[in-house]
Amino acid sequence: MIYFLGLGSNLGNRQQYLAQAISCLQQHPQIELLQTSSIIETEPYGKLDQPDFLNCVIKISCSMPAEDLLKFCLKTENDLERVRQERWGPRTIDIDLLLSEEIVQSPNLIIPHPELPKRDFVLRSLVEIAPDYQHPILKQSIKELYEKLQIESNKEVNK
Repeated sequence: MIYFLGLGSNLGNRQQYLAQAISCLQQHPQIELLQTSSIIETEPYGKLDQPDFLNCVIKISCSMPAEDLLKFCLKTENDLERVRQERWGPRTIDIDLLLSEEIVQSPNLIIPHPELPKRDFVLRSLVEIAPDYQHPILKQSIKELYEKLQIESNKEVNK
């Protein structure tokens, strides 16, 4: 199964936390790293009074079910000292399951990530590594979603 994961860090050595998270994922016997986007620096999303983030997206092949991959990602976050004190708060590492070949709707996990079409930093990284990948619900390519968001953002700025 192909998955796209979003990684972000805005505390401590952000670059190192991203590298460690990718390394932890790669070490799992059921995960193969296929592609990594460039690392970009972005302003916070949601809660704005915190340090800027470093973000990237990775494409993996994984033989685990999505729920098991989520558990492993949460364990990796804990191993890298992630503390959950507030929604969208600062963090050493964040690993989000963004997209996969299947649609998942469970109490613990929704794939595709419901916020994906609204997040410039995620779409920008996805466009780099998978511009033609189709959002399974919206039936639009990542490139189309990104371009749509850019148009909407420009409308907001020009109001």
